Amino acid sequence: MLNRRELKIFLTSAAGKLSKIELVKMIAKNFNEDEKKIFPISLAGEKGKTNITATLFIYENEEIAKKHLPKYRILRKLLKEDRKKLIDEEKAAKLKAKQTAKADSK
Repeated sequence: MLNRRELKIFLTSAAGKLSKIELVKMIAKNFNEDEKKIFPISLAGEKGKTNITATLFIYENEEIAKKHLPKYRILRKLLKEDRKKLIDEEKAAKLKAKQTAKADSK
């Protein structure tokens, strides 16, 4: 099995006021779960209304989530600065590996 719980929540008057990170913190507090195990999947609003329907997955542990979820879903939980830093580090590592492979082939 996937070892997760799926939550579908209807939030009233939350459009434009609630970020995915804040939603994760709120759910963690209400369900007594660790924030690392909660992954927001979608926040969808309706045209002309302030209500939001949110879908979240709560995994048993973070390793299972990393195995099942695509990388971009995991990155969504990070702040923009942290996300950019992590992506830049990965790009630098790939570039360095590519350069060493090119140097070794010569």
